[in-house]
Amino acid sequence: PTGIDPDRFRPVDTDAFRARYGLDGRPLLGYTGRHGYEKRLADLIDAAATLDATVVFGGDGPARAELERQAEKRGVDARFLGFLDRDELPAFYSALDLFVFPSPVETQGLVALEANACGTPVVGADEGALADTVEDGVTGHHFETGDIDSLRASIRRALDTQASLENSCLARREDHGVGQAVDRIAEVYDRITR
Repeated sequence: PTGIDPDRFRPVDTDAFRARYGLDGRPLLGYTGRHGYEKRLADLIDAAATLDATVVFGGDGPARAELERQAEKRGVDARFLGFLDRDELPAFYSALDLFVFPSPVETQGLVALEANACGTPVVGADEGALADTVEDGVTGHHFETGDIDSLRASIRRALDTQASLENSCLARREDHGVGQAVDRIAEVYDRITR
């Protein structure tokens, strides 16, 4: 990953954000980004159907209308916030109990790193960039793509160990900063040019 800005993405007070969007009480499972079919966001709704949680979607895209219908049909409390201003993202991530990223096709997974930098554990597909970005039992948990039971079990496991995961995420904030990423890229170029 090219890295994130740990000065911007850090834990912040979420009272105003929660009040603005009516997010109270139940655990919050969230995702932000493009609502594309390849992101498998419908899997999150299916997994949440038997969980006592609210699913919060930031962003928009071609799959949104279908996701809204599916959530209503499955009886899932899903909130679609639309595009969030970049300045709202730290509050969005900080308000969540878990960031759930079912997409198996990510090349960097920067939103997972942004969530972690805000102290929010990530449940992510064990594929693509997320296979490396999410550290099982440290910054979140993986699940097998397309396996709703595996996704639901990983969400439950992460909720059960949320405090420990949150502490681990915060301890690794600086590891994912842009400066660290630049240093790693420089090391690669140094090895190649020797």
